[in-house]
Amino acid sequence: MQIGKNLLLVVLCLYSFLSSAQNLGSVRGTLKDPSGEVLPSLTVRLEHTSLGAASDDAGNFAILSVAPGAYTLVVTGIGYQPLRRAVSVAAGQETVVSLTVEAASVDMREVTVTGRSVVTETNRQAYNVTAVDARQLYNTTLDLAGALDRVAGVRVRESGGVGSSFNLSLNGFSGNQVRYFIDGIPMDGFGSSFQINNIPINVAERVEVYKGVVPIWLGSDALGGAINIVTGDRQRNYVDASYSFGSFNTHRTVVNAAVTAKSGLTAQISAFQNYSDNNYQVRVDAADIYTGAYTTNAQVRRFNDTYHNETLIANVGVVGKRYADKLLLGVTVGKNYKEIQTGARMVAVFGGVHTRGSILMPTLKYKKENLIKGLDVTLNANFNLGEEQAIDTTNARFDWYGNSRRIGAGPGGEQRRRLYTYQNNNGLATGMVNYRIGEHQALALSNAFNTFDRQGTDRFDATTNARPQKTQKNVLGLGYTYTIKDRWSASVFGKLIDQGVTTAGRRTTTRRSGYGVAGTYFFTPDLQVKASYERANRMPEARDLFGDVVTREGNAALKPEQSHNLNLGGSYSFPLSANDRLLINANAAYRYASDFIFDRFNQNQGLVIPDNREGVQTFAGDAEVRYSHKNRFSLGGTLTYQYLQNRQKYDPENPQAISPVYLDQMPNIPYLFGNADASLRLPDLGAPGNHLTIGYNLLYVYRFWLYWPSRGGRDAESRKGDIPTQLSHDVNLVYSLRSGRYNLGVEGRNLADALLYDNFSLQKPGRAFYVNFRCFFNQINNR
Repeated sequence: MQIGKNLLLVVLCLYSFLSSAQNLGSVRGTLKDPSGEVLPSLTVRLEHTSLGAASDDAGNFAILSVAPGAYTLVVTGIGYQPLRRAVSVAAGQETVVSLTVEAASVDMREVTVTGRSVVTETNRQAYNVTAVDARQLYNTTLDLAGALDRVAGVRVRESGGVGSSFNLSLNGFSGNQVRYFIDGIPMDGFGSSFQINNIPINVAERVEVYKGVVPIWLGSDALGGAINIVTGDRQRNYVDASYSFGSFNTHRTVVNAAVTAKSGLTAQISAFQNYSDNNYQVRVDAADIYTGAYTTNAQVRRFNDTYHNETLIANVGVVGKRYADKLLLGVTVGKNYKEIQTGARMVAVFGGVHTRGSILMPTLKYKKENLIKGLDVTLNANFNLGEEQAIDTTNARFDWYGNSRRIGAGPGGEQRRRLYTYQNNNGLATGMVNYRIGEHQALALSNAFNTFDRQGTDRFDATTNARPQKTQKNVLGLGYTYTIKDRWSASVFGKLIDQGVTTAGRRTTTRRSGYGVAGTYFFTPDLQVKASYERANRMPEARDLFGDVVTREGNAALKPEQSHNLNLGGSYSFPLSANDRLLINANAAYRYASDFIFDRFNQNQGLVIPDNREGVQTFAGDAEVRYSHKNRFSLGGTLTYQYLQNRQKYDPENPQAISPVYLDQMPNIPYLFGNADASLRLPDLGAPGNHLTIGYNLLYVYRFWLYWPSRGGRDAESRKGDIPTQLSHDVNLVYSLRSGRYNLGVEGRNLADALLYDNFSLQKPGRAFYVNFRCFFNQINNR
């Protein structure tokens, strides 16, 4: 029923938009230079109207909702000769053009600067950053986590299928050591209903991955990296809707829409839902709960793993005003339901444990460039009023065959009997001011304050209700940047972090300071080198200190982490011929972290618990190579190596003895992995403006240790490689009609049905197939 309601929403949304536009036409096309190379970031407009567009990274543009008639199409851009072309638009019809734009003839003493996409400009920063153009993935069923898993240096590890717990590793750092942001706003308090592995890729315009050093405008105490999801300021009228379904009864729906009046009044919505039974087959050692018969490597089906979430993000306000480039009041509402099939390892199986969560978060967003000359101001605030529930009331034990047996004496519950309803009461306020001192210099000041106060009641455990669990944290940053555009840039910054923690009737306060520097130099416009260093600090998060209530214990004795992060990198993009281009990126990183927070099993291996390691040393490197032929074919691959070594010399339980795992490689962390991909685009297939894209993706993870290598057990050789080498093959076909207005995609994942493992050997889904349908309509509003 829920799926039907969401599908009906998409249909009604599309119908209303189509009904209002059925008497209008459109103009679509592609811009290229005389050699056939596509031209991004050029302006295309209909003369004497307010209608226009900018060409995307593939050189495509679209001007929709055009009244019938004759027009002059004008193309302009820095470094190119203006182009004028007469076009005719008919009611309900689409005019498709292919235009060749000539480079401008200039005096050789002048410098010609061509436009670059925002993604390209982001990658040219002094920081070790990789930006992903999310728009290229809109016709897939990927969520944000799936897109990030294809970035060099990144490994997203999930505990199962749709909606499962995840742990993102970035050059050796993982968990809360890596921070997440949406439009520069920390996502620390967004709750379980709004996480990167349940947010569809269509919500983002691009995703920025900062490896190691994190700029101060992302107000955070990240230890080793950050993920910034940029939704973009889409000041236009548009509807972007998609629906997909596939294996394991998986359904996804996404609707993004906005309307902006000439007065500057704007309204925006983004709504999405995910549903899956997650009833895929796994291989596990299983025992019959009645007979005790034990089967090794039994093939069974997950039966308590249903997940669904629904989220709506709405904003209203004004844009383009004298007092504000953007002033938005909004709210994010949503809910989720998640069944828990296993504990930290698959030997523990549950049949009734589940969680529920909700998000109700009012938001404020304000941005103004040149509030006074050279001064840019950004302010954000939100407070999450949502609540979470952890439910374990089934008085039974289950086996992997779905059989259950009632529990006799005892309190009941499969893990621990509970019906715990709680609120985390997360609040956040951030501010950023940037002052440009002339053409080359800038000063920046940022501050981020957040608060956490978990309060709840457990019907079966009164002691839980009385435990105070509070944190308050403030991150203050100050930075200076000197830039000579397209030649070199250098930044220096400092951070001051304060945290107060209240637990067990006691309050403690901690203060840490850090600093960093980042620089880049361009030997040529296409050859860049960069380096950065940061002494980073991270305070333990509420999830570390107090647990997540279900599969993770808290550890209130955790110490703050500190790390020395050094990054070196280079990028070179050059033409092989008039139609062929090669891109090479390479990065190296060194980390030494003190009081490194690392997850380990608890005593019965049913839960994980964070703990400090005295020191962890990391050497990491990643590389990307990409070849492209015009806009027709691309081939690329990434490879990442990261070696994390335990530097805690003495055993915590016996301080006089050298630890048997001293200098061991850290367990349960992949150290060699990569991706390869290829895509072929067949333009104008069937009709002008219709395109077929065929894509392939390979995931590779070399075997890694589940336990400490020096503690392999009695059969050490068989235990050291507990998580085997993994290969996964994915393919996708997307047929786009009318230059992307209608899109039909088919995906096949893990085609070889390989056994794939991530966190603590928890098995992921096998072979799966999905179908995705997407419609996109827009009208540029140039006020």
